Amino acid sequence: MSSKRILIVLVIAAIVGSYFLFDLGQYLTLESVQARLGDLEAFRDENFALSAAIYFVVYVAVAALSIPVALIITLLGGAIFGVLWGTLLVSFASSIGATLAFLVSRLLLRDWVQQRFGKYLAPINRGIEKDGVFYLFSLRMVPLFPFYIINLLMGLTPIRAWSFYWVSQIGMLLGTAVYVNAGSELAQISSLSGLVSAPVLISFSLLGLFPLAAKFIVNSLQANKALRQFKKPKTFDTNAVVIGAGSAGLVTALIIAGAKARVTLVEKHKMGGDCLNTGCVPSKTLIRSGRIMSYLRRAEEFGLQNVSGEIDFKAVMARVQGVIKTIEPHDSVERFTSLGVDCVQGEAKIVSPYEVKIGERTITTRSIVIATGARPLVPPIAGLDEVGYLTSDTVWELEELPRRLLVIGGGPIGCELAQAFHNLGSEVTQVDMAERIMPREDPEVSEQVMQKFQRDGITVLTGHKLERFGITNGEKTMVATRRSESGSDETVEVAFDEVLLAIGRKANTDDIGLDALPVQLNDNGTIAINAAMQTSVPNIYACGDVAGPYQFTHMASFQAFFAAANALLGGLWRLKANYRVVPWATFTDPEVARVGLSETEALEQGIDFEVTRYDLNHHDRSLADGEAHGFVKVLTVPGKDKILGVTIVGYHAGELIGEFVFAMTHNMGLKKISAVTHIYPTLSEANKFSANAWRSARLPEKYFPLMEKFFRWRRGGQ
Repeated sequence: MSSKRILIVLVIAAIVGSYFLFDLGQYLTLESVQARLGDLEAFRDENFALSAAIYFVVYVAVAALSIPVALIITLLGGAIFGVLWGTLLVSFASSIGATLAFLVSRLLLRDWVQQRFGKYLAPINRGIEKDGVFYLFSLRMVPLFPFYIINLLMGLTPIRAWSFYWVSQIGMLLGTAVYVNAGSELAQISSLSGLVSAPVLISFSLLGLFPLAAKFIVNSLQANKALRQFKKPKTFDTNAVVIGAGSAGLVTALIIAGAKARVTLVEKHKMGGDCLNTGCVPSKTLIRSGRIMSYLRRAEEFGLQNVSGEIDFKAVMARVQGVIKTIEPHDSVERFTSLGVDCVQGEAKIVSPYEVKIGERTITTRSIVIATGARPLVPPIAGLDEVGYLTSDTVWELEELPRRLLVIGGGPIGCELAQAFHNLGSEVTQVDMAERIMPREDPEVSEQVMQKFQRDGITVLTGHKLERFGITNGEKTMVATRRSESGSDETVEVAFDEVLLAIGRKANTDDIGLDALPVQLNDNGTIAINAAMQTSVPNIYACGDVAGPYQFTHMASFQAFFAAANALLGGLWRLKANYRVVPWATFTDPEVARVGLSETEALEQGIDFEVTRYDLNHHDRSLADGEAHGFVKVLTVPGKDKILGVTIVGYHAGELIGEFVFAMTHNMGLKKISAVTHIYPTLSEANKFSANAWRSARLPEKYFPLMEKFFRWRRGGQ
């Protein structure tokens, strides 16, 4: 703490301490004030300006120091100065004092509170930044909320000081006038508890709803403003048009149709979107073939001799397409049509918030849901077009296994495909600008996956910046640079046969008509939405990869529920999504799965935590399966079993994480997991052992000597 802050704390402590030490509160009781009322009135008559100034300064000081005697001083103001002057003095003194208390709270506590509890306060901060004036105005209109508590708490939020002052000035005016008016009859008041009747307090409370009602009206006006420029049809062809038949669009359409509303689903390419056709399904199928091949190479570990296998890459890719074909009927036009969805093939263009055009057909609709997904990001690197490139969308068109594959990107997609192609026989080089692969995970997680890659023979070049691609002596090459420890740039040249780009994904917002609509986009190109999946145009919603913030299939389905429900409700009511528990997994070997905070994130956000770690190298089932590597790491609230986050590295981590996701979703702690019976020998026992490790670390060891003596006595010993 700075010397300036220490000085402020000492001054406040000295003043407040003196107040209690010298029992100054005895002069601010109802009886004491009434007893001295005549003397105070006489002093006022002789020195009006001086008495007003003294009263004003005292009130400001009391409010600034958060001494809870504002009520009696307000009454005194009415008794001494009358309703008009009393209201004027109290109104300004209370607002200035409140603002000083607000500033002191902000100076002394806000940084510490935000650093320590920033993650939990983030939604509150966003709400205050957006609607803080309305919330504060509501609180100020209702005298039931303690005056000084509001000052201190608002100082911890992002609301601006000037906004705090003028809202307090206006919001407290009515209550101030009521209490000052009551104070004008101070001599007749017998008790503070009965000062204001219940009907008056109820009236205040109802008045407090006025700002919230005003907020609703303002929001409605803003919504109408966004829609006013567009002609609203008298009737609609459908309740909702959903653009995009990936995971988000399919679930949205299914929910709307299930509610017996009419919905039109538009897809320009293939039903099922990226997940089915170019993402989750084909990649996991390919990974499985590669994993089987890796086990054949490890056969001797399992006591198997002379085991070998040859890779038929065309057969592998045929299997990939076969799995897609098997799952395809689940997402087919026929199935969704049978469920009541009007499926339309073609490119959709939003003409207005009420009209969507597909070819020559125009559909009128009450709501629109954009679920157009995302596509692989292609960087503007010199020579890239000359050598040609693959992405996670086009890699499935390969007919021959690349002898030398260059993978650009160290995130989940890059790591999964790099390992899969290596297992199938490609010589793989992986390049990334970050200093480690899988940078979203803790360093020890990245290190475990990195070590596995290097042991298997994958060349990993982290901290390398792409400079250019080209063809040298008939070979495709990539040139990258890396900053050495001496500060100079070292150049690396890599020859390859195919290059796979896996550096991220870009939201599909082009050519769907958004440029002619007031739909706001985020800096990264995704569509800006609120917690109800609503865009800046109130009857247009977005969900899935096109909106983010999580580009996972399971999150697209999660968001789809809210998009569908809110599109149907049409503003009558809004369901809001909560991203408190978001799991994900990277299907490398070892697998990596996480939910909630990582250790790195907790440290960055200043959140206190305790770590419980269970290593899988002695786990029975992992040993039996020849997969005894990795760990389960659980972050908990200090001294409690509440789970803040879990990271699992190891065999089938993506399956194991489910128990922790369930526990966090339903606010269950490690004690609950510890109490569950897990089948032996299974991988899921690792979760129980992690919970047991948390309990074991908190055994009351100081009582062990007493317990030993007790049991010795029970045995009849000395």
